[in-house]
Amino acid sequence: MRERFLRKSMDSVKKKYPDYSEEKLEEIEYGLDAIYLNIPKTIIIFLLAIILGIFKDMILLLLFYGILRTFAFGMHASKSWHCLVISTVMFIGGALVCKYVNMNSYVKIIISVISLIVIIRYAPADTHKRPLINAKRRKIYKIISSIIALIYTVLIIIFINKDISIYLTMGLLESVLMIHPITYKVFQLPYANYKHYNSSYN
Repeated sequence: MRERFLRKSMDSVKKKYPDYSEEKLEEIEYGLDAIYLNIPKTIIIFLLAIILGIFKDMILLLLFYGILRTFAFGMHASKSWHCLVISTVMFIGGALVCKYVNMNSYVKIIISVISLIVIIRYAPADTHKRPLINAKRRKIYKIISSIIALIYTVLIIIFINKDISIYLTMGLLESVLMIHPITYKVFQLPYANYKHYNSSYN
């Protein structure tokens, strides 16, 4: 079913946009594959959030995490059920923390500052299916993700006693966990995949 969906979708894209490069087509296929795999997981997680009464909390966390991940990237689980477990822990568990845990102001600041440093050091983190081969694009993604992380950190400090600060903190922390080399190592995934390609792409 998955292969059929991708094949038919990509055939339609190629017919409609015959001038697209192989790199562009690979990006589109990657995105379609992600959509196909994420729809059932998204439904499950959303239903759990509704049942647990943390839907609003999960949406806020997902928003702040998603904005940063768009540019910092990060690991993708090699198996669909691994992804479901990780996503459930991150978004359901994270939302529960946001709603019920009264995090100390100093802890928020320490997490945000350390996370900012990690983002500056390791973002963007690619995958073997989508290596960030182009050096210029990697630099752009690093700059943007670092700026977003800095904005989050500033907002956390400004609104340290407001509820919004915990969502920003958790979104920042979870983004960092997804790009750190240790996380890749724990899940036995290759890190810095762009290094395996010819430097002529840079």
